[in-house]
Amino acid sequence: MTADEPRQLRYVYAVCHPLDAPLQAELTGVADAPPRQLEHHGLVAVVGAVPERDFAEEPLRAHLEDLDWLTGTARAHQNVIAALTTVTSPLPLRLATVFRDDSGVRAMLEQEEERFRDGLDRLAGRVEWGVKVYVEEPEPEAKAPPAPAASGRDYLRRRRAERTARDDTWRRAERFAQELHDELAEHAAHTRLHPPQNPELSRASGLNVLNAAYLVERSAAEEFVERVDATKDREPGLRVELTGPWAGYSFTADEEGERA
Repeated sequence: MTADEPRQLRYVYAVCHPLDAPLQAELTGVADAPPRQLEHHGLVAVVGAVPERDFAEEPLRAHLEDLDWLTGTARAHQNVIAALTTVTSPLPLRLATVFRDDSGVRAMLEQEEERFRDGLDRLAGRVEWGVKVYVEEPEPEAKAPPAPAASGRDYLRRRRAERTARDDTWRRAERFAQELHDELAEHAAHTRLHPPQNPELSRASGLNVLNAAYLVERSAAEEFVERVDATKDREPGLRVELTGPWAGYSFTADEEGERA
C-alpha cells in the first residue's frame, strides 16, 4: 500500500466451516468489495476489505446514524450472507463487525472458537424461517355514519359493544398465534419469540401479535412452508406472513428457555 492509497480494514460477514468450493467470482459485498475466505484453526471467516475513512470507529458511528448508508450497507451484507446460505450454514456476525487487519480476525476466531463451533453445530443443515401474525385493520366502510344515539344509555351500550368486539378479536388472535406457534415449534429444531414489531418502524399494516423465528432442517423446509401456507385462511381478519429461508440470524447464540 502506498502513502496515497486509503488504508483497508477487514469487514467480517460470517464464520463457517471450510467451503467445498470458492465463493462466486462475481459476488460483491460492502464497499463493492468481493468477499474472501480467511481460514484459521479449521474455521473460516468470510471477510472483505473496506476503507478506513468509512469504517474506523468515529466515521462508522456517524454512518450508523445515516439511514440511507445503513440501508445500503445492510443490503450488501445480506447479499453475501444469502450467497453463503446457498452452499453452507453460516454463522452470521453483527452488521459492521470490523477489524484492523487479518491478524485481528484470526485473534477473534481464536478467542471465540468454542462459541463459533457451538453455533455452527446448532445451525448445521438448517435454515431460519420467520412467521408473523397480524390483526388486520378493518377497511373503512363506505356507508353513512351511524345515527346519533337516542340517549346517553344508547351511546354507552354502543361503545360497550365496540369494546367487546375488539376484546373478542384480540382473544381470538392471541389464541390463534399461540396455537400456530405450538404447532410450528413441533417441526423446528429451535425457536425464538421476538417482541411484536412496532408498526411505525416496520410499516406493515395491522397489529403484530406473533413475531417468531424457527430453525428448520433444510430437508423439511418444503413441508414447513406448506404447513404455514395452510394456516393463512384459517382465521378471518388475521394475516399470516412467512419470510425466509435465511441464515440463522436468530440462533447465533444459545439462549436458555427456548425450545430445542
